[in-house]
Amino acid sequence: MAMSTGGGGSSEKPMSDINTTPLVDVMLVLLISFLIAVPVAIQTVKGIVLPKVRFDPTTTKPENVLLSVTSGPDGNCLVYWGTSPITSKDLLTRAVDKLKLEIERQGGAGNPNLELPEVHIRGDVNTPYKCIGGTIYTMQQAGFAKVGFISQPPPAGG
Repeated sequence: MAMSTGGGGSSEKPMSDINTTPLVDVMLVLLISFLIAVPVAIQTVKGIVLPKVRFDPTTTKPENVLLSVTSGPDGNCLVYWGTSPITSKDLLTRAVDKLKLEIERQGGAGNPNLELPEVHIRGDVNTPYKCIGGTIYTMQQAGFAKVGFISQPPPAGG
């Protein structure tokens, strides 16, 4: 019997090229799976435009309420009306009284041009949110509709 070994000469070398077909197949499968997975992972609502951060100077009116919120060394919440410390119960009472007084000063609740005062809160960076959130809730309970935060303006030129 005769057997063929695939050629007869010693001039042929064994094939040493790497077969890249499986590599290309795997890369195409990964590319397609990432093209499908990325839009699913990044979920956004179309048409939403996020606000640009900018500094608007605060116009302080005398009827506005300025509150400062921080936490004490023992972790309890400290609220200041102007520069006077106040408890949360007194905060609600004082806020209701302030709002009633301002409404009466402007001619009563029937006045179509009634401008309610705003609340401006200065919250310390290290204050737990429960302190600031509780202050917001108390002022909303009192009837204040506009609550704003005072922040540190960005450095000049930045």
